[in-house]
Amino acid sequence: MSSALTDLCRYPIVQAPMAGGASGPQLAAAVADAGGLGFLAAGYKTADGMYNEIKQLRRLTGGPFGVNLFMPQPALADPSAVEVYRHQLAGEAAWYETPLGDPDSSGDDGYEAKVAILLEDPVPAVSFTFGCPTRDTLDAFAKAGTYTIVTVTSAEEAQGAQWAGADAVCVQGVEAGGHQSTHRDDPQADHTGTGLLSLVTQVRETVQIPILATGGLMRGSQIAAVLAAGADAAQLGTAFLICPESGAHLLHKQALTNPLFVRTELTRAFSGRPARGLVNRFVREHGPYAPAAYPQVHYLTTGLRQAAAKAGDAQGMALWAGQGHRMARELPVGELIELLIDELEAARAALSMRSPR
Repeated sequence: MSSALTDLCRYPIVQAPMAGGASGPQLAAAVADAGGLGFLAAGYKTADGMYNEIKQLRRLTGGPFGVNLFMPQPALADPSAVEVYRHQLAGEAAWYETPLGDPDSSGDDGYEAKVAILLEDPVPAVSFTFGCPTRDTLDAFAKAGTYTIVTVTSAEEAQGAQWAGADAVCVQGVEAGGHQSTHRDDPQADHTGTGLLSLVTQVRETVQIPILATGGLMRGSQIAAVLAAGADAAQLGTAFLICPESGAHLLHKQALTNPLFVRTELTRAFSGRPARGLVNRFVREHGPYAPAAYPQVHYLTTGLRQAAAKAGDAQGMALWAGQGHRMARELPVGELIELLIDELEAARAALSMRSPR
């Protein structure tokens, strides 16, 4: 790892910031205490809600941690397409006995207010999803002593992040669970993402700043593979989702290894942006018709997802998961990280044994 990353975590393991409740203070603190870099997900929270979770996290651990922010999204959605989707979801609203949400609730996720708080009371690391901040913003974080990471899905996006002044990039392969962090949501590019190993290699040959690799990583041997490909650390999300410290809903945790859910796919059904999740009834019925309209569709379906969870119906929930979800291990965070490091060292030793002398 680069020296700056070494200062943030003893092991080359970063816990992905999973918005929606999974990545709360308990999970981030457990990862930090175990030698990894834990992250709070500030997406979909108010600025005050984010700050309260930071205070909780600081009470739980003295270790370094990060906070993830969603970049504001341009108003590109076609209102008529959103209205058509609203009509399509009317049956869901009747079934779960809950009204559909307001698609125009918020487009910026309180970004400016969250940045202001994080500059006034700095945290060790801040990462960004769905775009790259301005150079002025990244410079301000640098002056505050905060390590900045921009999530990218292409070598071009990585180059843009380096030019803007990011300290590192998080390279997200198409295998990753949850939202694809493309800087521009292009419906023509749906289902055309690049696999993690190829993408890490491309980015390593494009930029000079450190690389975090994320997407479907569940075993220490996979961490060894992305490190060999040029990454400085690995970011894991689904692997931590099933841990007892995770704030994910119990139905979500159970679904990861339930043989009823046999595959994942990228869908716009729940949020209007491509996101990888377990294929359930909602994805099958609505995925083919969901418009490219984020965050409008997210707010439209929020009540439905909450009602499905309350009713114990996993078929109506957004079950975000990476392609390696069936390899999830229900272990406390400390035990999981210890096992991942053992597997990483075993993979390195095996490679060394096979290498010509």
